[in-house]
Formats: sequence, C-alpha cells, structure tokens
Amino acid sequence: MANTRSARKRARQAEKTRKHNMGMRSMMRTRIKNVVKACDAGDKEAAQAAYKAAVPVIDSMINKGIVTKNKAARHKSRLNIRVKALSV
Repeated sequence: MANTRSARKRARQAEKTRKHNMGMRSMMRTRIKNVVKACDAGDKEAAQAAYKAAVPVIDSMINKGIVTKNKAARHKSRLNIRVKALSV
C-alpha cells in the first residue's frame, strides 16, 4: 500500500485511468465483434456499416494510447479482408 500522500493520490489516479481504459478497450472490442458477427452471418451491407463504424473507434484508441498503431492497423486490415470476402 502507498505510504505518502502523493503515492496514495497516484494510486487513486492509476485506478481511475485503468477503469476508463478498460471501458474504451471494451468499446473497441465490441465494434470489432459487430463486424465479425455480420461477416459470419453473410450480411454484406451490415458488415460494411459495422466496419465503417469500427474504424473511427479503432483510430481514436491510437490517439488515446489504448492500443499501438500497429495493432490498430492489424485489426483494420483483418476486418477489411473479411468484409471484402463477402462481395466475392
């Protein structure tokens, strides 16, 4: 446990930030799952709409420091491949 006032404050701040980041990460994962579900169902229009909704969320997670740019690029690339596979 933290002993000094400043260490206690940093512990409180770290916990608050952790909870916020968990919520943001969960939102990103939900958007990714929506695209995957639409692709698995074979619904091309829904998959495209879900992908368009997911990309800005994934990009905003880069700016917030939740995920690295390479991880975000990997998610977007893999989702895009799945969506494009429906149109073939």
